[in-house]
Amino acid sequence: MADEIINNVAMKRYELPIADDAVAVTYYGIEDGRVVLRHTEVPSEYGGQGIGKRLAHAVFETLRADGKRVIAKCPFMASYAAQHPEYAAMLDG
Repeated sequence: MADEIINNVAMKRYELPIADDAVAVTYYGIEDGRVVLRHTEVPSEYGGQGIGKRLAHAVFETLRADGKRVIAKCPFMASYAAQHPEYAAMLDG
């Protein structure tokens, strides 16, 4: 089952609720109609539990379903995309 993420448009970030008030996030921007993934954060107490990978998977699946082009400036997201060739066609830059 895929994780449900929230597109918090006001804060320009995708959010993956973890527990209580904890949330993992990927900040983004829009440039020339493309989604620029800028930075990913997972609360330190949840590090090493695969939360970042769950978030990355959900973000890329959401963007693919929406037919979006992506620029992965965030090193974590760029690395995730490089390890998952199914997302290669979405990437620009």
